[in-house]
Amino acid sequence: MAEIGKTVLDSGWLAARSTEVDVDGVQLTTTNRPALGPASRWMEAVVPGTVLGTLVKNKAVPDPFYGLENEAITDIADSGRDYYTFWFFTNFQCKRLRNQYVHLNFRAINYSAEVYVNGHKTVLPKGMFRRHTLDVTDILHSENNSLAVIVHPPDHPGTIPPKGGQGGDHEIGKDVAAQYVEGWDWICPIRDRNTGIWDEVSISVTGPVRIIDPHLVSTFFDHYKRAYLHVTAELENKSTWIADCSVNIQITAELENGVCLVEHLQTENVLIPAQGHIQHTFKPLFFYKPELWWPNGMGKQNLYDILITVVVKEFGESDSWMQPFGFRKIESVIDSATGGRLFKINGEPIFIRGGNWILSDGLLRLSKERYRTDIKFHADMNMNMIRCWGGGLAERPDFYHFCDIYGLLVWQEFWITGDVDGRGDPVSNPNGPLDHDLFLFCARDTVKLLRNHPSLALWVGGNEQVPPKDINEALKQDLRLHPYFKTHMLSDEDSDPSVYLDGTRVYIQGSMWDGFADGKGNFTDGPYEIQYPEDFFKDTYYKYGFNPEIGSVGMPVAATIRATMPPEGWEIPLFKKGLDGFVEEVPNRMWDYHKYIPYSKPGKVHDQILMYGTPENLDDFCLKAQLVNYIQYRALFEGWSSRMWTKYTGVLIWKNQNPWTGLRGQFYDHLLDQTASFYGCRSAAEPVHVQLNLASYFVEVVNTTSKELSDVAIEASVWDLNGKCPYSEVFKIVSAPPKKVMQISEFKYPKSESAKPVYFLLLKLYNVSDKTVISRNFYWLHLPGQDYTLLEPYRKKQIPLKITCNAVLVGPKYELEINVHNTSRAGLAKNVAQEDGKRNLGLLQKLFSRCVVSADSNRALKVVEMEGSDSGVAFFLRFSVHNAETEKQDTRILPVHYSDNYFSLVPGESMSLKISFATPTGMKKSPRVMLQGWNYPDGFSVFG
Repeated sequence: MAEIGKTVLDSGWLAARSTEVDVDGVQLTTTNRPALGPASRWMEAVVPGTVLGTLVKNKAVPDPFYGLENEAITDIADSGRDYYTFWFFTNFQCKRLRNQYVHLNFRAINYSAEVYVNGHKTVLPKGMFRRHTLDVTDILHSENNSLAVIVHPPDHPGTIPPKGGQGGDHEIGKDVAAQYVEGWDWICPIRDRNTGIWDEVSISVTGPVRIIDPHLVSTFFDHYKRAYLHVTAELENKSTWIADCSVNIQITAELENGVCLVEHLQTENVLIPAQGHIQHTFKPLFFYKPELWWPNGMGKQNLYDILITVVVKEFGESDSWMQPFGFRKIESVIDSATGGRLFKINGEPIFIRGGNWILSDGLLRLSKERYRTDIKFHADMNMNMIRCWGGGLAERPDFYHFCDIYGLLVWQEFWITGDVDGRGDPVSNPNGPLDHDLFLFCARDTVKLLRNHPSLALWVGGNEQVPPKDINEALKQDLRLHPYFKTHMLSDEDSDPSVYLDGTRVYIQGSMWDGFADGKGNFTDGPYEIQYPEDFFKDTYYKYGFNPEIGSVGMPVAATIRATMPPEGWEIPLFKKGLDGFVEEVPNRMWDYHKYIPYSKPGKVHDQILMYGTPENLDDFCLKAQLVNYIQYRALFEGWSSRMWTKYTGVLIWKNQNPWTGLRGQFYDHLLDQTASFYGCRSAAEPVHVQLNLASYFVEVVNTTSKELSDVAIEASVWDLNGKCPYSEVFKIVSAPPKKVMQISEFKYPKSESAKPVYFLLLKLYNVSDKTVISRNFYWLHLPGQDYTLLEPYRKKQIPLKITCNAVLVGPKYELEINVHNTSRAGLAKNVAQEDGKRNLGLLQKLFSRCVVSADSNRALKVVEMEGSDSGVAFFLRFSVHNAETEKQDTRILPVHYSDNYFSLVPGESMSLKISFATPTGMKKSPRVMLQGWNYPDGFSVFG
């Protein structure tokens, strides 16, 4: 008997342009099966993926994200749809026995397709966001089976106007498809409009009865002491006889060391008519004090495994379905104090600090590994919400799985944008897609696909627009809340919550309505440009309670520019000074094509990179850009946090990352290397945070947790460029209440007569009893009217460091624990003549290292000492990991997870960090871990 379950078809696929294949699908799957060869038109295909992804893999077109290569690729508007209409082919094996049924499943295809299995044709309906399930039981062969799919692009791929047009000419809005593919102010056009089999393909084998789209809902009573799990599932009987079934549900919780505890096991008997469907609702399952699921920063992401099986009398197990599930309750209302939308999880208000998300990759090269990295990066930044923007995707189950794991709430929009659907330039069609029924079908199918994920927080009709009236009214009805989620009571007259399409989370008609922006749909999100850091704290800054989009700069490191552009793209912008004293940045053509946002806004904001002096080259420009990145995004989140609950309920940054090699709005680049803004955000969004209000210069403590802090204190110390500490003060705090911002005391050093024009400030919030540091925040600041140009000569300071690295290798994955110690002494005066004499020995600091290898070959300890003759702050230190074997120009190993980076250490201070990464396949030598910094421009190896 074939094993009951699912087999994913993600390898062995071939592809060819339809105009170059002279046989039809029947012949392809019977007498003329394709194969690779010198004269063959067929190539290895990327499935799941897109036509363009396949062409790039086979080097049939250049990499569209490199330099200006996208301009060399034919756009569908010029070629016609047939050019990107492709055949996809594979073989699969699937033996079955009597009373077993086999289904071929496509989780998503863009946009329409015909499917051939062993010569049998099925025409699939249109739509990018819908699942397709085909019963292939009666057409399978006992051994090898052939599958061919011809995939057609969207019906209205549109054209790319020479100027303007977010979403091109907006024609893509006539289809139910991703709208970003015609290009936006942050991405180039996607030439094939994402045509392809872009999500999972699988074969599923069941018995006579199969399980379809169970719905899991939890309700709570007595302050979350009592909980009920409600479950409804559709059961389909494929047989010609009445199926006598036992439907079982098992709930397990994972304990320590992989041990699982069965919390519940319940069986119910049902009869299903021949070739019939039924909706079966289980008797609610009772839990006492279940382990709750919490968002990132609020608690653990506890998950239970829900397993449903159906056993058919005289057959045995017929089908099974499993889903990790989190017990949690989400509420969402408009806050009376701020006018912003307020979210509560398990009764606790949560201050939203997150960002906008388009998709992981513009060629839809989506994988579990990349999703894991993407979502963990967001958790590492201490974010708690991701908004899936309406011009992108209905995100995939793997995306949501990792949001469940790492605690990221998700705002999921449907496929409407203001630019494409009625508010664009030129003015677009306000009536949405041509086929409203198709839109609603895709929306309902998407709800069924995603509704069981605890991370899913709300549905939203569109970006900066509401859907057409009939679609909007239908979504309001379909996604209405069950009475329990309005009244918090469950009466006998109410239907079971799990019979609703969703019923557990709100539907908001648009991203600027009902508690977001001004709540009325006016364009009151943004801005999307460089800001003065202190402005984020001012009373006059952004007057609405929840900003769904605010964006700024996003320059990556120089290595990423060199890896994604040819040398002509390494030219830094020209700085053009106007008569008003403001500087305009003029980028090269490649940077302009990659949507570079300048670090100046003539007439509003002086160039923030020039605050550090005119950059000399690409490396200098990118390093100074990282300084600005860190300050910009830390200030953004700190400014919002400073007004938690008094003015704001949340903010989402536009945007967290780029699905291509763009140069704006990102915390990490498309190659998965973090910018300094990543760590500025990580600092500012920590659950308990000490910060300096850059407008008032008061020290503040932000406590977003539900626990009161008691017996704590703040140490504030100022360090000048000579390594001296002219100011130090301790502020004792009796307590810091939960969910509150406390204004502690004014930071008065800048008002002192002896204040230095540029200085460093270190704030530490710590427990008085054991001196444990709760929050650490490091600033570099200048006096009013000054700038940071004095940091330029500070680069020459030779600050001594001691680095201890303990490495553990587990399979291909390295786990490093690194301690960095600034061994210079505070306030140590030096004789200039002696100093110059030492430097005559050589300007480069001396590096000493010793390595101790333990008896365990998978462990190593290395100590590196960097000599230096100066006392001072070791400024803006950054680790990176490199492949010592590669001959490529870009030696970085990516992705890497750092517990912190772009950090600074005052004299005598040490910091411990963790670094984890997987080495490339086949790599034999140890990776090289490098440390660079403001005072160490060339960097040095600390491991490998």
